[in-house]
This record gives sequence, structure tokens and C-alpha cells, in this order.
Amino acid sequence: MGTLQNNTEKAPPSGSDGGNWVYLLECADNTLYCGWTNALSRRMRMHREGKASKYTRARLPVRLVYLEEYPTKHQAMHREAEIKRLTRREKDALRRGWALPSGGDGETPLE
Repeated sequence: MGTLQNNTEKAPPSGSDGGNWVYLLECADNTLYCGWTNALSRRMRMHREGKASKYTRARLPVRLVYLEEYPTKHQAMHREAEIKRLTRREKDALRRGWALPSGGDGETPLE
């Protein structure tokens, strides 16, 4: 399994634009979007601006609710596919294990 990120920093996690990240976003309509990237800060900015995917563009604003890091692109893509096959209940269980800082709004890694 990849490294879970605790999201306690103000900036994107160290190496966020060089690692391979799998993430879950919660959309304005309470749906979840799963994706992967090797440039986390840029990808989150694109989601916020409505330029990352048709799905999230129609459901702004989005909020980061889960994040994992993997050493290779292949591993990240494989994990993304696994997460996409999970039920909503299983995805919510992943989220519950991933703590945002007190008062966190999910925007922290996007700044």
C-alpha cells in the first residue's frame, strides 16, 4: 500500500510535484472523484479552476478528502483503479482514516 498523507502542512506535501499521488475529492454535490497525478499542486489547482476533468468542472467546488503516495506511476494507477471499484461506503471508510487538521477545509494542500 502507498503512504497515507496526514495533510497537516500548509504547503503541498514534500515532493508533491514529483511523487505519484492517488486522491479523492468530494464535490459540491457530495459525490466523490478519484484520480492520480504526479504533480499534485498543479492538478489540485486545475480541479479548483474547473480545468482538470469534466466531472469535477460540473461539480465545483471540490475538496481534497483523501491522499496516498506511491513510488511509481504504475502503482498509483493500479491503486486508483482499485479505489474506483470500491463502494461509496468503502470509500467513506478510507476517508474516515485520513485526518485533516483541526478546522481543516480540505483546501490546505491546494494552496
